[in-house]
Amino acid sequence: MPNNEFRIEIGREPSVQALDAAESMYSNNILLLIQKNSQNDDITENDLQPIGVLAKIILKLRLPNNNYKVKFKVTDRINVLNYESVNPYFVCNYEKCITLSSSPEREAILMKNVMESFSKNYNNFVSSADEILQTIRNGASADVLSDVIAFRLRGDVDKYKYLSELDVCNRLKYLLEDFELNKELTDLEDKINQEVKKSIDQSQKEYYLREKMKAIQNELGDKARQDEEVEEFRKKIEESQMPERTKEKARQELSRYASTSNQMAESGIMRTYIETLVNLPWGNQASVDNNDLKDVSMKLDSRHYGLEKVKERIVEYLAVKIMTNCNPHTILCFVGPPGVGKTSLGKSIADALGRKFIKQSLGGVRDEAEIRGHRRTYIGAMPGRIIKGMLEAKTVNPVFLLDEIDKMASDYRGDPAAAMLEVLDPEQNNNFSDNYLEEPYDLSQVMFITTANSLEDIPAPLRDRMEIIELSSYTEFEKFNIAYKHLLPRELTDHGLSDSQLKIEEEAMYEIIRNYTREAGVRELNRLIATICRKTVKDILINKTESTVITKENLANYLGKPRFFNNVSRPENQVGIVTGLAYTQFGGDTLDIEVTYYKGKGGLVLTGKLGDVMKESAQTALSYVKSHAAEYGIPMDRFNENDIHIHVPEGAVPKDGPSAGVTLTTAIVSALSGKPVDSHIGMTGEVTLRGQVLPIGGLREKSIAALRSGLKTILIPKDNERDLDDVPDEVKKLLKIIPVANVGEVLDYAIIK
Repeated sequence: MPNNEFRIEIGREPSVQALDAAESMYSNNILLLIQKNSQNDDITENDLQPIGVLAKIILKLRLPNNNYKVKFKVTDRINVLNYESVNPYFVCNYEKCITLSSSPEREAILMKNVMESFSKNYNNFVSSADEILQTIRNGASADVLSDVIAFRLRGDVDKYKYLSELDVCNRLKYLLEDFELNKELTDLEDKINQEVKKSIDQSQKEYYLREKMKAIQNELGDKARQDEEVEEFRKKIEESQMPERTKEKARQELSRYASTSNQMAESGIMRTYIETLVNLPWGNQASVDNNDLKDVSMKLDSRHYGLEKVKERIVEYLAVKIMTNCNPHTILCFVGPPGVGKTSLGKSIADALGRKFIKQSLGGVRDEAEIRGHRRTYIGAMPGRIIKGMLEAKTVNPVFLLDEIDKMASDYRGDPAAAMLEVLDPEQNNNFSDNYLEEPYDLSQVMFITTANSLEDIPAPLRDRMEIIELSSYTEFEKFNIAYKHLLPRELTDHGLSDSQLKIEEEAMYEIIRNYTREAGVRELNRLIATICRKTVKDILINKTESTVITKENLANYLGKPRFFNNVSRPENQVGIVTGLAYTQFGGDTLDIEVTYYKGKGGLVLTGKLGDVMKESAQTALSYVKSHAAEYGIPMDRFNENDIHIHVPEGAVPKDGPSAGVTLTTAIVSALSGKPVDSHIGMTGEVTLRGQVLPIGGLREKSIAALRSGLKTILIPKDNERDLDDVPDEVKKLLKIIPVANVGEVLDYAIIK
């Protein structure tokens, strides 16, 4: 303000340069202007107020931090006319502002009132009151006095109005208004302090601040804020698309909330319930689906290699939705071993359809309230996972992934699998009942997708409500493509590498897949690629290598010795040894079965850690061979005078399953007849006492294992011809697959005459 002196610290480079220029070129005169936003350091002419002051530099001291402490004497108000330069500091043209008085009589009255108010409470109004009193004793004019008092006003006061006001009468009026406001605030604080002192005694001093806060809140009007909140809730309820019955329930709860003090615990419970209702998506709050079937198919293909049946099913789902203009009542369940892409496929489906993706993991859930929510009568009640997911989605048609649905358990708190029956039943979930909401909620537009590792662990009623889509293990060719198209680029990015810094040759990648991993999915393969990336990063930083090429020869330097070895077909034909095909949790594999006999009493010896099913298959195979001994040129006394020993190598590995019957039969016939078996033929199938070959499972995995082991031909049950569509084309091109209906056909192909 004019007619005042003040000190300020100056440190910004343009301001320091302006000070130097004022001292050297403008006789220590400088203009002081006010920023509109005090936090902004990059100032333009538009960031400054037009009204400022002309000041004279009285004292300038350099501080240890290289800033300057400057004392100014302010002489005049000024109005900036225009800016001639803004770099490195501002140079402008200005005019001095002349103080006016609209009415000398009114000025005299206002001056008198200001003096009286100031003299009564000046210690509460201003700082440095002695300087103001001295100014008054010196007979200062209204213009000077208003500037001196305004400069020293206490509290959060808009002082720019004093600077920009040229009429001294208005300035005096502003002083009276600010005096009165300051007095009211002071009186209010005194009142609050008195109320607080009355509510506490000597032994409760530690609660003083809390009681004072409560009194402040009462004075500020918490009730008014609650009323404002109630009106906002009422507006949201009326604007929402919730059913009329639910709206009525929300209105009732809102009325209770409005009449309840916000100091009561019930107020918070009611407020949370109303917030849940208004924040849930209702009615037409749906995202718009991507109805371009080709685009959806391309997006799925770009993110997932293989899985053709699954991707085809998703496109069919969308096609039915487009044709009928409503959501199909379908619950998809992806079943398969770990690492085959069940969860990531759900995310890709949501992205392809353009829907919000919500995931809830059900592994280890054993409380029914996790699904249905808690009743509001309980402390800490909250909605179930389904309603929480919908709150997060904010649309009525998200893709909702229920992960690991086979891992749910039950105990004394209820059976969550039973609660899922209503969620996943398309005929019931349009009126899903959550204990917390107490009102039905429509889930019919949600696309539910569930995942599981095993169907056996899902209760039959729950399994019946879902469409099962099995994701079997990947072939070597599929793993190879997944590694190059998805895993390797992602790991290179995650480790800060470029394509030129790390290359993995095709032979090396196949070596990793065959001899370093044994899994249905690609998680371990991804970890091994990440291991190679880490070691490459270390070599780049320590050894300063520019690029690394992983070959089959140097792979062991990065991953160590091979962990697994696949069975390889025998080079020569032998008597009593037959190659069978097995299905394990890691995919397919080949299994040699050996049979020999020696002098004894007609007993049967089984070794190789066989399960009950394989033991029964061995008994059945032996009985069949005995009943057809003459047909195969085997004398009966060979059964009576000898013991037969059946052995499956790798005795430490448990082996079981209903698909080794034809292999056992062929091995027994070969051993007892002395005729060799073609070493390039593998076989699978169960046998009956009548010699029929029964169908088996896992044909896809078994055929892949046969090709990997070097077999040329495999014999499969006739009834499994329908499964040949599942066998990859690259396998069918290189492997001869022969369907057989009975053991006679098997022996005709396998036994070398």
